[in-house]
Amino acid sequence: MNWFSSLFFGTGIAHSIFVLAIAIAAGIFLGAKLKFKGITLGITWILFCAIACSHFGMTLDPLVESFAKDLGLILFVYSIGLQVGPGFFSSFGKGGLSLNMLAASIVLLGCATAYAIHLLSGVDIATMTGVLFGAVTNTPGLGAAQQAYQDLTGVSNPDIASGYAMAYPLGVVGILFAMMVIRWVFRIKMDKEEEQVTAEKGEVQQVEHYDMKLTNPQVEGIRVRDLKLLTHVNIVVSRLLDTHGNEFMPDADTILHVGDRVRFVGDAKNERTIMLLGEQTEVAWEEKEKDVHLVNKHIVITKPKINGKRIGDLKVRAAYQITITRIRRAGIELLATPDLILQMGDRLTVVGEQEAVEKVSRVFGNSSKKLDAPNLASLFFGIVLGVTLGSIPFALPGLSQPFKLGIAGGSLIVAILIGAFGTKWHLVTYTTTSANLMIREIGIALFLASVGFGAGKSFIPTLLDGGYVWIGYGVIITLLPLILVGIIGRKWMKLDYFTLMGLIAGSTTDPPALAYATSQSSQNDRAAVAYSTVYPLTMFLRVLTGQLMILLFL
Repeated sequence: MNWFSSLFFGTGIAHSIFVLAIAIAAGIFLGAKLKFKGITLGITWILFCAIACSHFGMTLDPLVESFAKDLGLILFVYSIGLQVGPGFFSSFGKGGLSLNMLAASIVLLGCATAYAIHLLSGVDIATMTGVLFGAVTNTPGLGAAQQAYQDLTGVSNPDIASGYAMAYPLGVVGILFAMMVIRWVFRIKMDKEEEQVTAEKGEVQQVEHYDMKLTNPQVEGIRVRDLKLLTHVNIVVSRLLDTHGNEFMPDADTILHVGDRVRFVGDAKNERTIMLLGEQTEVAWEEKEKDVHLVNKHIVITKPKINGKRIGDLKVRAAYQITITRIRRAGIELLATPDLILQMGDRLTVVGEQEAVEKVSRVFGNSSKKLDAPNLASLFFGIVLGVTLGSIPFALPGLSQPFKLGIAGGSLIVAILIGAFGTKWHLVTYTTTSANLMIREIGIALFLASVGFGAGKSFIPTLLDGGYVWIGYGVIITLLPLILVGIIGRKWMKLDYFTLMGLIAGSTTDPPALAYATSQSSQNDRAAVAYSTVYPLTMFLRVLTGQLMILLFL
């Protein structure tokens, strides 16, 4: 039975894979089964299972541990960057800027609180950085801090992971508690808050269609392409029934006349502007479609050569006599304007004759099976760029050694840029949600297990030697920034409570907190919108501050 014992307590590649798999499988099982009133530590149980394995003698080869940790961190951070990249820069638009400023304040206040506790308590800054990221339940920040420490000193520090592990459990609970404290301080009644949010509806932008009879004399004799000059908004004319009873799909040069009946497709927020062109009416399009064989069809872009091209450059209306009316991307409907850049995975709504629509389908691909195949080329190309960027030393004033973004920071920045601008460089960045999630979960599982095995030997002695005090420090770091910024957001910025909960969950990148926030209302999605608005910047700042805490104060 020596072979069996060596799997648990031996050395070598087989042993390393075996104990890694044990820690990961046990952690995932406990994360799914152990819940308290719907709250769970989730995948973080992998860290605690790895600590337990290491404590009882199941260790990893140092080289395997280092490789698994770094590879896992790269996969995790890069997949997050690809996910948040498309919305990263747009999150600073109207409304999003103020939310991101509040989220950034939470991040910086957390760092300031951790540094103040370091000065007052004497706990070294490396350990306090681990406590900080456990308190805000942010694993990428932990990885960035660990790597920065190793780059700076040449050795790893298990106390960073120990501080993280001790602060994390109450960090999850503390985030929810902060939401409840704000609700109590302002005496918020959920039913009244719901009514107020319902009354403010109309802020959500949607693409709608309008059947109208043109009555405004200003449209007489103008071309379809000139409607934007007249209305100053983007609208698409998908069908036209002229005064002679002829129904057809107009192109950009079609002349409009008073009395024509048209179907406009435009942003719901511009409804009043569109209505200035005429009066809303009902048109029996379905009956007419039988005569002219017009059909509506959804087409998915699956051909790489279409990726990154503008709708206007494809000239599909002139070439195939079809009209693209709207586009659905990542759950959001977009108006099909000529300047809109298409991406792999976009779902187009087209109108045209059956034969023409079939031809266009072949041009765009429309093969969902092709989207199921992982795009490994762009993944590893991005990782190459990320590791390269993370390895470049930057000389900064006040630092004794050159500053490096590290593999976490470099990979995150490159992934965000590729996610945001990859289509302009004709890079295929599309990844199915399930594929992205698989890469991310494998990455975080390898990282947490490796960190746990590295910290396991010293965890219990550190805890018994006064490390339990770090738990209290973590509670302070969790609550103080969230409650202070929450009060500012509610009292001075007049944020509704649902948006405030989403802000708090997003600023800590904490999925359980988001789940709790969204469960508080079935009538609106403001918590989820606020979470997704601040998540990209928050994730970037957490990784960056994880490195700076070590580089500036060690």
